[in-house]
Amino acid sequence: MKKLFFAVVTDLNHDQRMQRICGSLAKQGYDVELVGREWHNSKPLAHQPYTQKRLRCRFNTGKLFYLEYMVRLYLYLNRRSYHALCAIDLDTALPVYFQAKQKKVSFIYDAHEYFPEVIEVTDRKFVKAIWTAIERFIVPRTRHAYTVTQSIAAIFYQKYSTRFDVIRNMPVLQPLDQVEKWPRTILYQGAVNAGRGLEQLLEAMVGLNAELIICGDGDVLPRLKELAEELQVSHKVTFKGQVLPKDLLQITHHCRIGTMLLDNKGLSYYYSLANKFFDYVQAGIPQLVIDFPEYRQLNEQYQVGLLTTLDVQEIRDKLNQLLTDDVLYQQLQENCIKARQELNWQNEEQKLLEFYESVWDK
Repeated sequence: MKKLFFAVVTDLNHDQRMQRICGSLAKQGYDVELVGREWHNSKPLAHQPYTQKRLRCRFNTGKLFYLEYMVRLYLYLNRRSYHALCAIDLDTALPVYFQAKQKKVSFIYDAHEYFPEVIEVTDRKFVKAIWTAIERFIVPRTRHAYTVTQSIAAIFYQKYSTRFDVIRNMPVLQPLDQVEKWPRTILYQGAVNAGRGLEQLLEAMVGLNAELIICGDGDVLPRLKELAEELQVSHKVTFKGQVLPKDLLQITHHCRIGTMLLDNKGLSYYYSLANKFFDYVQAGIPQLVIDFPEYRQLNEQYQVGLLTTLDVQEIRDKLNQLLTDDVLYQQLQENCIKARQELNWQNEEQKLLEFYESVWDK
């Protein structure tokens, strides 16, 4: 039995992508261990078909956190043996790479994001230089790698001549239960961080006869609550905070419209393909989606929503169109129901399994 190790800096209870990846590999017969970070408000770990471990850090943010986490991760791995080690993004790559070399086992790099171009990094020259230097060290030395979009894979190949497989972040296909829709409800799910179009979404709520539900937590949550008060829309905006995946699934099914907005700040956002795009498709709800390359290409193929810029008036008008034009809404909803048969984890999972089988062949 091949023993696989995965490292992230996220809370394992809320990382649906890693739950799917590790669950699929465990089901295939791999002995899987996933290590993440323990936060001060972390809930007890939910049961999974693989081993889970959280590392507790003294520092919670900034350079000291990343340094401490890397050291703790390196020391944790130093006492254990595996057949392959996988780093999720650059913030876990160095300790995992050096331990793989020390143990003489396969190193795998999973680029969930184009890390030097994430919004928290791209405008900070010194910080960006550090992560770029780590990328320049890691990527050319990596034989086994995958990422979430063809656009990001093309960037890595152009810069480093390193080939990345593409394994998209899709939800599991489940029966689509007929549930009563909450009337005129708009949903945002995901991290409540800068650059997610949430300020514009709140501004678009002015004069819009609808309710906005925001499921998620992050750096800008306090400011968004203040902005809702300033705009006098707090009575029609519900901030639910972090919601467990099973509860989020129920909320998504009940809402009428999903939103997938991003600011064009950094190539990581511009070439992203967020899981919420597919979550809305799986729930059979049309969405308002940012007009970036990966989303545009998919929407041209499947017609599951309306494309938009971050112009507030355009967001308001198109949300109102989805709320009031029943013929358009029904057509988009039917397209979602068709598309969900293709855009699901059961199909994408096959690429993942083929990738890990190839690790042992090379």
